[in-house]
Amino acid sequence: MNLEQARFNMIEQQIRTWEVLDPVVLDLLHQVPREDFVPDAYKGLAFADLEIPLAHGQSMLSPKLEARMLQALALKKTDTVLEIGTGSGYMTALLASLAQHVCSVEIFPEASRAAAQKLAAHGIINVTLETGNGARNWGDGKYDVIVLTGSVPLLPEDFQHQLKPGGRLLAIVGEAPAMEAILVTCVSANVYRKVTLFETCIQALDHAPIPERFSF
Repeated sequence: MNLEQARFNMIEQQIRTWEVLDPVVLDLLHQVPREDFVPDAYKGLAFADLEIPLAHGQSMLSPKLEARMLQALALKKTDTVLEIGTGSGYMTALLASLAQHVCSVEIFPEASRAAAQKLAAHGIINVTLETGNGARNWGDGKYDVIVLTGSVPLLPEDFQHQLKPGGRLLAIVGEAPAMEAILVTCVSANVYRKVTLFETCIQALDHAPIPERFSF
């Protein structure tokens, strides 16, 4: 397999055609080797337009979704980031390459340990990996960027309260088959602007809050 040709094809045929044109994001996808974060059994699918399975029923986001989310967040080198769902560590690596520091939370300890090894192998040290259930919030810190790598039926308000002024929160909200990528910006203290970016459908975060159902 010609890795560089496959990577080029992924960027040109999947990512550019899905309205990702930010040169910083496109260049980053060339630099961070996605294949090194994919489970060995799926190396041949590292650049395919699909969600690659991980342990515990999890999966990696598709390449075009990772790229579209990065573009929407418009990360700066001064940003501190909270990532809910470390998964393979690939999205963590992308975030860390653009931001000052990333705190990434993973519910499965062995997944967090595996991601730590991969990140260290690539010299990515501006990351703190923590283990726990972050589906509703994580601590009381304030962040410039918060990103959820799994969907939530409802977006917990606690997350937006953890945004600094000017901070951005990106989450996939809804239930299959109807989900939307939502970008929340903290305009000023307790004032938020919400924008729907696009429709998609991805796996839910473990222990994501479930909306109340009417019973008759």
